[in-house]
Amino acid sequence: MGSVDFLTQEKIWFDKPRFDEAERRFYERSDGSSQPAQDAGANTILQDIARARENIQKSLAGTISSAADQGEIICRIKSLELENHSLHKVVEDLRAALSKLDCRVSVLEKPPAAVTTATTPAVPYTNGKTAQQKTSAPVKDDEEDDDIDLFGSDDDDEAEQLKEQRLKEYAEKKAKKPGIIAKSSILLDVKPWDDETDMVKLEECVRSVAADGLLWGMSKLVPVGYGIKKLQISCVVEDDKVGTDILEEEITKFEDYIQSVDVAAFNKI
Repeated sequence: MGSVDFLTQEKIWFDKPRFDEAERRFYERSDGSSQPAQDAGANTILQDIARARENIQKSLAGTISSAADQGEIICRIKSLELENHSLHKVVEDLRAALSKLDCRVSVLEKPPAAVTTATTPAVPYTNGKTAQQKTSAPVKDDEEDDDIDLFGSDDDDEAEQLKEQRLKEYAEKKAKKPGIIAKSSILLDVKPWDDETDMVKLEECVRSVAADGLLWGMSKLVPVGYGIKKLQISCVVEDDKVGTDILEEEITKFEDYIQSVDVAAFNKI
């Protein structure tokens, strides 16, 4: 058999696409088996790196928190020391105050000493000054002490009389002083019966009303309507002597000219 016959019997060239497909699948299977192994190794490395980073972050956070806790503890210790110092000072002050109180109580508990001097009460003068007379006398026997008037009744009577005299003088002085007189300004509206009423005569009747503490002022005629005019007149009165009721009663007595009287304005002066 020659070489040509051998080539005629070889079919590989005719089935090349099939062999190429088989070769491709072979390589794909080999690549697929190695890739998961590589991915698993890479995942393991990444997990180790993540764990290392997490551990580093935890250690750093623990260091920071421990430093903050130490700083807070130091601040609290300092504040407690200051508070303790201030409390010690307060306690010392309280002890000093208690010692002073003990001394005062011991002094007050001692029995009083014997009276060696007798003092008369202060006697006020009319000019507002006071004079205090002091007399000293030696200590006498018990029988002589019984005769001494410890309450000073004579001096009390003199002081009482002087007080009454000063009160009387003050009352007289106050009575002579003029007091403030309360006054009021009143504006009256005096209305006639009709338009034929003589307004001049009406005003004369109003001004004829006289009383202690009454002073008439200016007046004018104010139109009301239908040709009728009212008299508007002002006056000043002392509140304690003249009132609005008295004025209205006295003015309305002139029934021939006056119909009614109204208070238009009332002001305190």
